[in-house]
Amino acid sequence: MIDAIFSVGLEIRNEKVRDEIGEIVSSVQGFYVQNSPDADDCDILVMEIGDDFKNDCQIVNSLLSTGSVKDIFLVSSHVEPEMLLHAMRSGAREFFPTPVKKEEIITALMKFRGRNKDVTVTEKNKKKGKIINIIGSKGGIGTTTIAVNFAASLLGLHDSRKSVALIDMNLLFGEIPLFLDIESAFNWGEIAKNIARLDSTYLMSILSKHSSGLYILPSPTRLDGVNLATPGIIEKILRLMKKDFDYVVIDSGQSLDEISLKVLELSDTVLINSILSLPCLINVKRLIDTFKKLGYPPDDNVNVIVNRYHKNSVISLKDAEKGIGKRVFWQIPNDFQDTISAINQGKTLLDIAPKADITQNIRELASKFTRQASLQKEKKGILGWNVLEAKT
Repeated sequence: MIDAIFSVGLEIRNEKVRDEIGEIVSSVQGFYVQNSPDADDCDILVMEIGDDFKNDCQIVNSLLSTGSVKDIFLVSSHVEPEMLLHAMRSGAREFFPTPVKKEEIITALMKFRGRNKDVTVTEKNKKKGKIINIIGSKGGIGTTTIAVNFAASLLGLHDSRKSVALIDMNLLFGEIPLFLDIESAFNWGEIAKNIARLDSTYLMSILSKHSSGLYILPSPTRLDGVNLATPGIIEKILRLMKKDFDYVVIDSGQSLDEISLKVLELSDTVLINSILSLPCLINVKRLIDTFKKLGYPPDDNVNVIVNRYHKNSVISLKDAEKGIGKRVFWQIPNDFQDTISAINQGKTLLDIAPKADITQNIRELASKFTRQASLQKEKKGILGWNVLEAKT
């Protein structure tokens, strides 16, 4: 077994304090200061608490809850009872008042090593996240409804302690904040404008956290940030989110621009949403053919789901599968009343109709994904998403 070497990130504005702590960390065997913004997430984050310490402590809590870092040590020139109380509640492991004491930092590092003595290099560097990309074959067929409730179901599974992020890639017309009744001050356009600052700490300060535990990254509501976004910038955002979250669910809308193609390339699974109507099914077929010409995503990673399904549809499920040349992976029952009620209230189906057929159906879909992920860890490459039996 090879002992892991632990990385320490420094989010400290005071240059003198940052250099001092950096020298102390570098002097301890088995620890190094992480300087590259493109490096893997650090094991320990040493973070300076500023005047807005309540907001800083919320960021600490978010970083720890998503597993972005193992431990967080806080540094501050202020030592007030209220600040210490918020620091303790945020989950921070240590609090160092300035000027810092070398022996206190070394002791904290040794305690960390003791808590993680069984971690190997291989275990430490594992990347865990899965990107699940939900694409609509047409507008107005419930793609955002599926994305929101699928993400909420992933998080709400009783046997799941996973972190889940939900990204809105509908340029200018993203509605996820409306569906969840949240007001977000930031969006991924903000990250595009400040891409040089991108790391886990900055990301968590941008994301909005829903009461369910979902982390939300909305799309820009104006042109600000949209024109700055490039496939390279979107790739940086998604790769970081894969490190920080177990599941990243993307509502991609219906566009196939260069940014959408980059998202497709990075996706682990693609769900094409359709209903049993001729225009939608024609578009599904076009999307599948386009993916084949592009060479990505692999066919095994592409699944078709039928929303608003009922058995008496004019177009049967069998006819639909024959037309698109692919088996339908899942059917979600038609439930207009509960769905529109959830949208109008800004709540998930789990909140307003937990026992409804549609809620249980989407929950079962999420459960299959989590079970499949567990199987893939045990048998890499043997099973694909589309071998799972669809619910009829």
